[in-house]
Amino acid sequence: MKITRRAFLKDASLLIAWLGLPQTLTPSFAKALEELAGGQAPLLWLQGQSCSGCSVSLLNSTDPGPADLLTRYLSLYFHQTISAATGKSAYQSVDKAIAKGGYILAIEGAVPLTIKGACRFADEDFADLLYRAAAKAYAVVSIGTCAAFGGILSAPPNLTGATSVAKALQKGNINVPVINLPGCPAHPAWMIGSLAHVLKIGIPELDKQGRPMKFYSQNLHEQCPYFSQYQKKNFAKALGDEGCLFKMGCQGVVTQADCSMRGWNGGTNWCIRARSNCIGCARPQFANDRNFPFFRLNEKDLQA
Repeated sequence: MKITRRAFLKDASLLIAWLGLPQTLTPSFAKALEELAGGQAPLLWLQGQSCSGCSVSLLNSTDPGPADLLTRYLSLYFHQTISAATGKSAYQSVDKAIAKGGYILAIEGAVPLTIKGACRFADEDFADLLYRAAAKAYAVVSIGTCAAFGGILSAPPNLTGATSVAKALQKGNINVPVINLPGCPAHPAWMIGSLAHVLKIGIPELDKQGRPMKFYSQNLHEQCPYFSQYQKKNFAKALGDEGCLFKMGCQGVVTQADCSMRGWNGGTNWCIRARSNCIGCARPQFANDRNFPFFRLNEKDLQA
């Protein structure tokens, strides 16, 4: 499929807006998209312990949409969820990609280190596959909270020893830049924007948790449309009530992300707009901290 320079510039401008970068960088990002489309910057996407939710989130993206992502920009060597190849041919595709090297490695899902056989690809434990693939990559992008921090898979008692990609690579003595994109699921803008940034600008500015500052530098609570209700101490007492959801267990006060600026499924909705708590899915401690349950029952509910 032939793509015009105008299309590259249009989509690059959208990416620049996603990232909050100056429009003067549009030509550079257009070039990055052109390289992706031309197969000059291939992507190898592997999945460990995961629910594939981040892949679904990526396919729910708009401007560019799923068809554009797959046929224009993601020069995929392999992706376990959407690959047409199965069995021996699938394993050979991955083996061939690793032998060639020079790709961006995207990992979705946690890495089991205690029971390594809990997640396998063909006859190889996923941890061993990760080590082989990361050693040939020029950057690793951890897609979603399970890959970035362990997520739900690493919640106690964690019998499989599920851990983050960064910790697994450290244990395997693999030294490669790692970008963490937490979220359950991660937003498409975080994924595509970060990939384009790596291609044309380099590793984006990261915080202490390895997250791009452009996406994860702001406190979600301070961006909340109900922040004024919090200041007025107008708190909801049950789900569905008007007011701030802080007393219902909303974790926006301890979560860094820009969810309120984006919305999921083409900007249709996000947790707070749907009148549910923020469950802190972008937090490093997501699902691992017993002091922060997803929802907090009020006294009346407990008595009932």
